[in-house]
Amino acid sequence: MVQQLTTTVLGREYTLDLSGTLTGYWLVFLRLLVGWLFLHEGLNKYATPGSFRAGWFLEKTGTIVSPVLNAFAGGATEAAVNVVIPIGELLIGFGLLLGALTRTAAFFGAFMMFFFYFGGEHWRRGLVNGDLLGLVLFVTILVFGAGRVWGIDSYLERTDLVQARPWLRYLLG
Repeated sequence: MVQQLTTTVLGREYTLDLSGTLTGYWLVFLRLLVGWLFLHEGLNKYATPGSFRAGWFLEKTGTIVSPVLNAFAGGATEAAVNVVIPIGELLIGFGLLLGALTRTAAFFGAFMMFFFYFGGEHWRRGLVNGDLLGLVLFVTILVFGAGRVWGIDSYLERTDLVQARPWLRYLLG
């Protein structure tokens, strides 16, 4: 019995043949792994209050995203980033662990990892590092709609609300 995964990417629908249930289990494993990673990072920032400060990251120069990051350095915007990153990590982690709003969580996770990768100093150790792998994992989760396998999104997509508004599927999956 061949299982199929149907997903929509940039307005086009793709159907992928899965090799039994192994691919579905692998997507669940990736989703849970990345979800736990982000939930853990967010919880760590709250477990040791005051230990996380985004200033060291926002004030970097010499990277391709430095102009964007520098705009948030100092003052109220830096204070907001100090709050938004841990909350974002917690929400992304919960979303992936539950399989709820999976594509939305994966999009924002990829957004964060993009800035971590291109704004970090890890390039000294080579182009392939943990931040790049995190970015690739988030994009994989986003493209495959991993919330449809053992996730809340599989139930949400069958509701009348989503059936009447197919565009909501872009947030789920």
